[in-house]
Amino acid sequence: MSETDTTPVYDVGAPEPKPIDEELSVKLGHLAEDAILRAKPNGDERCDNCLYYLDTDKDLTYCWHPKLRILVGGDWWCQWWEEIPED
Repeated sequence: MSETDTTPVYDVGAPEPKPIDEELSVKLGHLAEDAILRAKPNGDERCDNCLYYLDTDKDLTYCWHPKLRILVGGDWWCQWWEEIPED
């Protein structure tokens, strides 16, 4: 194959969601509703200034709250937001 040849090695077809993707979408949708998880802050409360936001230097990181335990965005918010205690 030459450098200018753009023919795919094999055709995998158009991407389509699998049944597991639809199942996970429904489960995560229910989780977001139950957690009152929102993709925007609630005033000054947002995930990246919450106790459970694992890596405050990242825009997207793991929330380790026992009822969530999922990836969240820094500007997100949920009902379990908790202030980071000052040492």
